[in-house]
Amino acid sequence: MELLEGIRTRRSIRKFDPRPVPSQLIRTMLEAAMYAPSARNAQPWHFVIIDDRQTLAAYGQKHPNAEMAREAPLGILVCGDLRLELSPGYWPVDCAAAVQNLLLAAHGLGLGAVWTGVYPREDRMNTLRQMCQLPREVMPHSLVLVGYPGESPPIPDRFREDRVHHQRFGQPYRFGA
Repeated sequence: MELLEGIRTRRSIRKFDPRPVPSQLIRTMLEAAMYAPSARNAQPWHFVIIDDRQTLAAYGQKHPNAEMAREAPLGILVCGDLRLELSPGYWPVDCAAAVQNLLLAAHGLGLGAVWTGVYPREDRMNTLRQMCQLPREVMPHSLVLVGYPGESPPIPDRFREDRVHHQRFGQPYRFGA
């Protein structure tokens, strides 16, 4: 799949086929995630692979925005390690970049994925901290649910020319000029 096509066609998938995701595909997604940019190249991330049905179902029951976890065959918890930060406060940005790479890799591999927000919601962070027995310095950022797609959402046109400004806010940029 060509890169720009992959970016345009990636959708959040919330219904999954029950087939397990092979470990080689998990490795490929994580490798892509680890190629994300990070502040001062600190790469302050850790990834927890969750493929236990009971753990995923329990999280899906506790948090309504992640109810699809009850059916997803795989969850990847993206975490930031404060001990690895070289630029304090940037771990959430670094982890977000890793999540985006992971989502695009999943799509490119024929898998579906959805980004469920964890950080900065303390209740979600605490739930996953306990479920995954994270050390105090490791902050849960996002739970990405992954599997073979059980749906095909439409692909809208998202380009908004009114959100592009030239030199200063409110001055439209003229494409092709």
